[in-house]
This record gives sequence, C-alpha cells and structure tokens, in this order.
Amino acid sequence: MGILRGAAIVFFAFIGFDAVSTAAQEAKNPKRDMPIGILGSLAICTLLYVLFSHVLTGVAPFTDFVKSGKEASVSFAIKNYMPGYSWLATLVSIAILAGFSSVMLVMLMGQSRVFYSMSNDGLLPKVFADLHPKFRTPWKSNLILFAFVGFFGGFIPGSVAGDLTSIGTLFAFVLVCVGIVIMRKADPDRPRPFRTPLVPLVPILGIIVCSAMIVSLDKMTLLTAGGWMFLGFFVFFLYSRHHSKLKSL
Repeated sequence: MGILRGAAIVFFAFIGFDAVSTAAQEAKNPKRDMPIGILGSLAICTLLYVLFSHVLTGVAPFTDFVKSGKEASVSFAIKNYMPGYSWLATLVSIAILAGFSSVMLVMLMGQSRVFYSMSNDGLLPKVFADLHPKFRTPWKSNLILFAFVGFFGGFIPGSVAGDLTSIGTLFAFVLVCVGIVIMRKADPDRPRPFRTPLVPLVPILGIIVCSAMIVSLDKMTLLTAGGWMFLGFFVFFLYSRHHSKLKSL
C-alpha cells in the first residue's frame, strides 16, 4: 500500500501528457501528431524520472527524505550529502519553480479548452466558449481560470492541492477507461482516429490500477475530493442538464 500511495501522491507528475490531447482541435494533423506528442514525451520523461530517482536514492538513503524539510528532495540531498555544492541546490530549486510555472501554464491552457468544448455542448455558460476576435482562443475562460487557480493556490496547502490533483486525474482516467469499453459496445462503427489496443484488457487494467491508487490515498483527501464531486453534481443538475444540447436531440 505504501508503494501505491507513493505512486498516487506523485501521479500529478504525469498529468501534463494528457493535457496535450486538449489541444487536438488546434493541431494540423491530430491523427498523426497527437499520438507522437503524447507517447513520445511520456517515454522520454518516464526514463528521466526513473534515472532521477535512481541517482537520488544513490546519493542518500530514501528514509532520510521522510524527515527532510520543506525543500525539494534533490535540494535536500545536495545540501546534506554534497558539501560545497549549495549553489547547485539553489539552481535546482529555481529550475523546479520554472518547471512548475510551465506545467501550470500548460494545464490552464488545457483546462480552458475542456471548458470550451463543454460550453459548446451546453454544459457550461457561454462565457467559456467566447473566442478572442483576433487570436481565436477562449480568452475569457483563460482569465476566469487564472483568477480561480491563483486564489486556490494562494490559500490551499501545496500537499493538499497536489493530492487533489492526483485523485482527480486518477478518477478521470477511470472514467475514460470505462467510456472506452462502453463506446466500443454502444457505437462500434464510429470513426476512431485514436484506437486503444487490446480492448477490454487495457481499459480493465487501467481501471484496476487507477482505482487501487485512489483507495490508497488518505481519508482527508478522499473526503475533500468527494466534496468537489458533490459541487460538480450541483453544477450539473442546476445548470448543465437543462442546457445540454443532447437534451434536444
């Protein structure tokens, strides 16, 4: 369970890859470019993650990271096990902050595209689908999300925000896996530029692994995520189901 919980806590490190899919509407050849972009970046970054972890656990015993301070693990290892290289720890911390900034920028862009599609389907107010007259991007949605995420990030502890990000992504992946199985049965003739191999084996394995990581998280994270889900149901039943374009079909 410790391994599963650790994987769930750091799962947000992999959410940037699915954000690439939200930009499919802006790709010139999404059928070719999206799989290359997602799978290629996933393979490269996974290799870097493994090598990074291998080096860190070689520099210091992994148990020492449990009692480390609030600094990043690599900064902790450099300061305590590499005398004379404190300047490197500072540079690494700056690089990590730059990395976080780029990730947040990409995720905000992806979220605005998700809200744009949901708004076009009638599930959210029209303001989220308003395009800029020159750049043709959902600029109002970007501004709203920028303000909300900035407020949320300023007052919510980083550990809580990270765990909520991970559990939300894991649950979304579970729903995607379930949707793949249902769509293959309910609409087998729909054109599919991207096809999941070995259905239903791959989706079932995805459901099991992601669900196991969700269950391994602490109770407070699960309760908080349940509160967010309740808020989502509130928005759906109060607004979305009455304005959905599917209702008129």
